[in-house]
Amino acid sequence: MWAKLALFIIRFRRSLIAVLAVITVFMAWKAKDVEMTYDFAQVVSPQDPEMVYFQSFKKTFGEDANVLVLGLQDSAVYKLGNFNELRTLTDTLSKVTGVNGVLSVTKLLAIRKDTATNKFKTELIFKTFPRTQRELDSLMREVNQVEFYKGQLISPRTGATLLALTMDPKYLNSSQRQGVMKNILGHAKAFQKKTNIRLHYAGLPYVRYTMTSKVGSEMTFFTIMAMLVTGVTLLAFFRTWAAVVFPLVVVGVTAVWAIGSIVLMGYKINLLTGLIPSLIIVIGIPNCTYLLSRYHYDFRKSGNQMLAMTRVIRKIGLVTFMNNTTTAIGFFVFCFTDIAILFQFGLVATVNIFVAFIISFILIPAVFTYLPPPTPKQLEHLDAAPLTKLLEFFDDLVMHRRPTVYVLALILVVGAAIGIRRIEAVSYMVDDLPKGSTVNSDLTFFERHFNGVMPLEFVVDTHKKRGLLKLSNLEKINQFENYLRTQPEVTSPISIVTFLKATTQAYYNGDPAFYRLPDNTEKNFILSSLANSKGTGAGTDSKLLRSFVDSTGQQARISLKIADIGSRNLDTLMNSKILPEMHRIFNGTGMDVRPTGTTILFTKGNEYLINTLGESLMIAFGLVGLVVLILFRSARTVLFALIPNAVTLILTAGIMGYFNIPLKPGTALIFVIALGIDGDNSIHLLAKFRQEMALNGQRVRQAVSVTLSEAGTSMIYTSIVLFVGFSIFAFSEFGGTKALGLLMSASLLITNFSNLILLPCLLVTFEHGKGNSIDDNALIRHYDESYHEEDDDLELNLDRMTVKSRTDLGS
Repeated sequence: MWAKLALFIIRFRRSLIAVLAVITVFMAWKAKDVEMTYDFAQVVSPQDPEMVYFQSFKKTFGEDANVLVLGLQDSAVYKLGNFNELRTLTDTLSKVTGVNGVLSVTKLLAIRKDTATNKFKTELIFKTFPRTQRELDSLMREVNQVEFYKGQLISPRTGATLLALTMDPKYLNSSQRQGVMKNILGHAKAFQKKTNIRLHYAGLPYVRYTMTSKVGSEMTFFTIMAMLVTGVTLLAFFRTWAAVVFPLVVVGVTAVWAIGSIVLMGYKINLLTGLIPSLIIVIGIPNCTYLLSRYHYDFRKSGNQMLAMTRVIRKIGLVTFMNNTTTAIGFFVFCFTDIAILFQFGLVATVNIFVAFIISFILIPAVFTYLPPPTPKQLEHLDAAPLTKLLEFFDDLVMHRRPTVYVLALILVVGAAIGIRRIEAVSYMVDDLPKGSTVNSDLTFFERHFNGVMPLEFVVDTHKKRGLLKLSNLEKINQFENYLRTQPEVTSPISIVTFLKATTQAYYNGDPAFYRLPDNTEKNFILSSLANSKGTGAGTDSKLLRSFVDSTGQQARISLKIADIGSRNLDTLMNSKILPEMHRIFNGTGMDVRPTGTTILFTKGNEYLINTLGESLMIAFGLVGLVVLILFRSARTVLFALIPNAVTLILTAGIMGYFNIPLKPGTALIFVIALGIDGDNSIHLLAKFRQEMALNGQRVRQAVSVTLSEAGTSMIYTSIVLFVGFSIFAFSEFGGTKALGLLMSASLLITNFSNLILLPCLLVTFEHGKGNSIDDNALIRHYDESYHEEDDDLELNLDRMTVKSRTDLGS
């Protein structure tokens, strides 16, 4: 099959190049329509009970993650001129398209008792804007007496204040969000310039905007960097511009296909799919390296371009295909999950890994048979002295120091196991952004002054219509809210209880001492009056109440904010403190209380994702083993392939532990990808070993030595290319991407020890050459018999091939 494929590619290379060019133009045309995703990745299955409940919550009460907050702490804001600028900013932001409303100290509402009608009404505290500093100070004293706003809009401890912008979900979840956010930030910067008062930004809309912008810029940056560093590496190896330019053309074409395929599949660019173009470049270059190094090797032996390139396709085509298959397995296992972001990442990467293989196996032979043959200087890399000495050192270790290798491997594995015990599984809402980023520093500001801005929700179900009108039920909710106020990680809650407390305070003419639930004598009047109350402006009590009580009066929402304390601390807070007290308070009341919200789902999603990736790693081991079994028809060979790679993953995990790199979604997926990529080297070495065993009469030591000297060169080249390529991700601003670069680079260094030292040691120790002839059904059999045999090239009919070549050139 591979012989026929070789002849087909050489014979029809001009037509094949034309076909690839047409498809590439089409994919580039589709790639122009690629879009960024504007939602946080859904990492919880849509069928998960928590997710189903959360979707129901949003239908009843609305979004919980559509509030953008602008905070400031500067007493200068309460100077008349600056306060007027704050009012102007608030009014301007209220008119921005995509903003549903703005809550600011300049637009605060107060509940008033209308003694004429015995009803309540809401009116602006700043009905007319103050003209003197004394008027402003007087009105601010009134503001500070409204207990409802303490801890919500104004920090009672520090005096910091904030503006809360409610965003329209239609704009948040579309490409228009970037324009809306830029408009908002532009007005905010103008305020800062006029007043010299610094503003801080937080809230999930701002986090999403920041991350989306960085994903787009990093995708471009890493694509360019991947092309640059792999090009420099290729030039250092092959010392010819042709061996740089055309492999980069190959991976560049593949990157265009990758982006086009994202559009054709109906997906968008997110934090993971944004890495695919640069990943494909890094992973695709080894195909070109294998082809070119083997082409140079065979050309030096035969002196004929056509013959050398045909041998390349025949002799390494199958193993290179299987190498790409194992690499693809590292991504394909993500397709077994029902997590959208992982499924899309896995499917797009898998498809394009095979696309990279096909393009490289067409373009490299086609182009290099047109180009002049390599010069002796360009072939010098085959005899590179440092590389030769390194492989001779490996050979000495394998042949004479195997006990030392095994002891060292054991010590490293035990040391890594200790490091693994230090790994912590923890993630944060803004985990991927660096600690020194403005997003994190601003988040610290809100956590210091307001205890946090991440949404946390509780839903109280009384199981009875109008059950929330029962005073005993309201008192239980109030008891639970009072407990929540004792937790330093969360803000003061807002619910129907806090509205009723504010109304009772208004009933007693705004006296803060009466900020409490109404008693039995006050309840009926306050509730009936509140139901008939009238408001001024868009922020009426009745409108606000609809966000906290369902239409039947059966369910109530308790809304609060929480600091970004990390998944472990959140789990401890919820399961060790809040939930036990919640169950104690509501036990026997007939009411059910359930936590929900974006923060809860995000934390659960990360735990689910880590568990899923653990299962994916097991599936990946199984699939890699299956590939080896199909290829070699030997269970023993499966063990030889998997043991070194298991050691590589254990040592990589140990590095995580010792360097305090937490286990989170961004770092958990590294192991699955690393297994697929590192497995390539095992298959490459085992294939070469089997070939040599078939040629030299099952003499293990000789086969291992030849394998190390010949296959070791391309394996080291490939590892260096991958190492340099993955190192670029260490420059990412996203923590998960940075960890991907660092740990994958470490894994690629370790795999040289595992596959070029440990694996050959295992072969010498346990492979005795008896009863190990290649199975007639093994896929590797044809590959073994054809490798290094000159007679098999007679069937290619060199003279005929040369004529075909000249005819092709002249056509």
